[in-house]
Amino acid sequence: MLVRPALRGAVALAATALVATGCGAGDEPAPAESEATGGSSSSAFPVTVETAFSEVTVEEEPTRVVALGWSDAETALALGVEPVGASDWLAVGGEDGLGDWVEQGYDEPPVLIETLEPSFEAIAALEPDLILDTRSSGEESRYELLSQIAPTIGQPEGVGPYQTTWQQQLEMVGRALGKTEEAEELAAQVEQAFADAAAEHPEFDGTEVAVGAYTSEGFGAYVSGDSRVQFMEQLGFENKAEIEALATENFFVPVSEEQLSLLDAELTVVFPIFVEASEFTGNPLWQALPAVQEGRAVVLEDLTVLNAFSSASAPGLLYAIDATVPQFADALGG
Repeated sequence: MLVRPALRGAVALAATALVATGCGAGDEPAPAESEATGGSSSSAFPVTVETAFSEVTVEEEPTRVVALGWSDAETALALGVEPVGASDWLAVGGEDGLGDWVEQGYDEPPVLIETLEPSFEAIAALEPDLILDTRSSGEESRYELLSQIAPTIGQPEGVGPYQTTWQQQLEMVGRALGKTEEAEELAAQVEQAFADAAAEHPEFDGTEVAVGAYTSEGFGAYVSGDSRVQFMEQLGFENKAEIEALATENFFVPVSEEQLSLLDAELTVVFPIFVEASEFTGNPLWQALPAVQEGRAVVLEDLTVLNAFSSASAPGLLYAIDATVPQFADALGG
């Protein structure tokens, strides 16, 4: 199993991975910087954050934050703020909903909220003074209901469901928490990690890649705008043109067995969702792909690595760069 079983179907393909678009973050001026101690500076408030549905003003430093969007909790935690409520997207059997790559941990674990169908009553009972929902299904009705409970930071304008980039998420969460300086420092760390990996592996530059997944319904391929494709592009890879030609407003396209050659590329990266990898690696059609036969296919099976690769969060990306780049290099003979 990749993530919590409640995340399934098309959302599972997004959800093993938070998806991302190329849209940039807002252009409004940054609020006052946080204090050097790492705590939010009360002088940073009020702050205003532009979202898809409205400008949201956070009047005072929030003390009871509910983090509902995909990776919002670990992003807040990375900036030094512990949510009182958080999405359960990685929670299994009472765990804290954080990926294994998150180093900080909670002093006091938050109340976990169902990811896809959150209980608004449970959220209201936590008496939040700020709700983070930067990467979610993004319906206006959801935003309006949450906004009746507390100021809510939804996705940026022009961004589809689950398609907020890690840069946008980090900027918006940092602004709303009065942690702009910390957010900028973390963003610079991630960008540097990508730049260093790309510089160490010039063979990645311009190399064609196909990124896919296998579920009980079969294969699918990801297109530009998805977080995993963005990950590969930041390393210098280029998503396969034939896959891009099939793109719709969604972040992935289904791939039938008759179309399996779509996943054949100079580098092919595929992972299982809710199934064992052996369910497709033993398929003769998969084994017949030139990329597989020539050792240019990487199957991501390790759950922590896969979730980090799919997380589209700053902490997850740092972990995923360290874990996946050597595999990509080995597949390319580097």
